[in-house]
This record gives sequence, C-alpha cells and structure tokens, in this order.
Amino acid sequence: MSTRSTISKKSAASDPSQLPDSTKKRPKMTVPAFTARKGTEPLVCLTAYTAHVARIVDEVSDLILVGDSLGMVIHGMPNTLGVTMEHMIMHGQAVMRGADKALVVVDMPFGSFEESPEVAFRNAARIIKETGCTAIKLEGGKEMAPTISHLTKRGIPVMAHVGLMPQQMNTAGGFKAVREEEQYDLVIADAQAVEAAGAFSVVVEGVAEDLADRITSSVSIPTIGIGASAACDGQILVFEDMIGLFPRVPTFVKRYGNMEDMIRDAVQRYAQEVRDRAFPTKDHTYKAKTD
Repeated sequence: MSTRSTISKKSAASDPSQLPDSTKKRPKMTVPAFTARKGTEPLVCLTAYTAHVARIVDEVSDLILVGDSLGMVIHGMPNTLGVTMEHMIMHGQAVMRGADKALVVVDMPFGSFEESPEVAFRNAARIIKETGCTAIKLEGGKEMAPTISHLTKRGIPVMAHVGLMPQQMNTAGGFKAVREEEQYDLVIADAQAVEAAGAFSVVVEGVAEDLADRITSSVSIPTIGIGASAACDGQILVFEDMIGLFPRVPTFVKRYGNMEDMIRDAVQRYAQEVRDRAFPTKDHTYKAKTD
C-alpha cells in the first residue's frame, strides 16, 4: 500500500496570491528579527511535528515549535518525560521539510540538558546539526541560567521556558498553574535570569494573568504566552489542541476547529461504504490498457 504525496512550498495552498496581505512576501524569520518584535506586533507561534502541518502553519506563523508535547499528542505518552532525543530529531527533520519562513525551534527533551552545560551543548548541537533548525528551547529558570549562557556563547540560540514546566511535573505534583502571589517573585526572577543569560525569548506557561503582565514588563525579550496573558508579546498553542484533535483540553486552549469529529465521520462513512461494496467505484479504479 502506498500514499503518494508531495511537500511543495509553492503549492496552491501556499500560493502568495491566495494568502492574506500580512503573509505575502514575508521574509524568513531570524532570531534578531524575532527579538526585535518585543512590544510591537504580537508574535504568532504554533507547534508542528510533521512536514504537512509545518507547511500549513508556516503560512502564518512567526515561530514553529517542535515541542516535546509530541510525546502526548502524537505518541500517546501520559506526559513528556518519555520523549527522547531521537523523537525530537526525527520530528524536527520532518518540520524542516515543510517550513520555509517561520523560525523553527526544537525542544530539548527531559534528561538531555540538566546534567551539565557541556552535556547540554553536545545535545543541542546535535539537534541543530541533524535537523537544520535555528534554535532550541529548554525548561528552567535561574537554575538553568549557566547552561543557557554556555549555549548562547557558543552560537546556539536558546528560547527559555518558565512558569508551569511540564518536565518538572513530578516535583510539582502534576501540571499546576502558578497562581499564588507568594510565587510571583520567584517566576519573575526566573524570567530575568534567563534573559540575563542570553535567551532570545521566553515561553511563559500556566501563570496568573497579572503575573504574566508583570513578567512581560520586567524583561526586554519577547514573552510567549500559553495559559498566560494577552499582554504577552506573543502566543503559542499546541496545534492538535487548537484544531480539536486531542481529547484533553487544557483550560487555556481555545478550539478553532473540531477535527476529531470530522475525522471520525469520514472514517465511519468509509467503513460503511466498504462494507456495502459502494467503494471503490469505477471512478476510483484503473482501467485495463488495450492495444
């Protein structure tokens, strides 16, 4: 069995004449250009794990994150802790085949960077060399500042991640949003520490709205909110959450589609037509060649 498909960055779906004005003649996003958007037009960010989705998302996104959330939404894992370097590299390679304009960032999985700055550099360099992505993302605040500094001084752009950190779910006791005011100063200090270490941007996840506002005003790099505040410099969502293709819906997710129901309906109609021998018809079969 085969499925024929071609990834084309000049397909009809991405024909510049068919796109909104905001996406026409859009230059390729770079790290300096991304950082320069601080406090200006909000940055659009989405996850992608496949070439086809990356091609679609690339039409409107400033940044595509190959997130370790792929462990849950693609591979059916209960959390992100089982994701490996091989997972991230394989999906990073796929996304790079579909992305053209967006800045592509690949998550560093749990266990690939915490041991030491040297280990983090080896793994980050491997991700960049084997995928062709521009930057990596890692979770952690003040404790990861030395590692971020080590990476950025050696030519690896780093996107940081503070607030709710899924890779620390075991120490936090689950996926818990930061809403207690006594925790605010700690998270703000984390954001300031990763900025000082050289991160070009910081994801702010699962924090109270007023805390997200304070973080955004306290750093000079773009804040990218997920479950944070519209006052952040940009927003990111997991693609499968946003289109309704993952059953668990976090509080902060707005569904812009319901692909699960559409797919289920298509599969059920296909199954019924096969059982009724209504598919394939003559329109879907090959005719014998005659001399």
